[in-house]
Amino acid sequence: MAMRSAIGVLPRLSQSSSAAAARTSSRLFSDGKGRVLSEEEKAAENVYIQKMERERMEKLKKKAEKEKAEAEKEKAEKKPAESHK
Repeated sequence: MAMRSAIGVLPRLSQSSSAAAARTSSRLFSDGKGRVLSEEEKAAENVYIQKMERERMEKLKKKAEKEKAEAEKEKAEKKPAESHK
């Protein structure tokens, strides 16, 4: 009979531990100073990160376009010089 009561308790323990895990998972976000970030702070941080990533991608895109234009310009300059030979 003791075995049945122990088995009956196990499912309840796992349910309560999963609820505790869910609560602590929301606490994983912190500002590095041990303080838990609020939902608004997390949202603001996500917006900032997205903005920085977008700016970085735009910068890389402009750099690639500039390099492509320079390569085409060099190719165009070499082509007439080769035709005079």
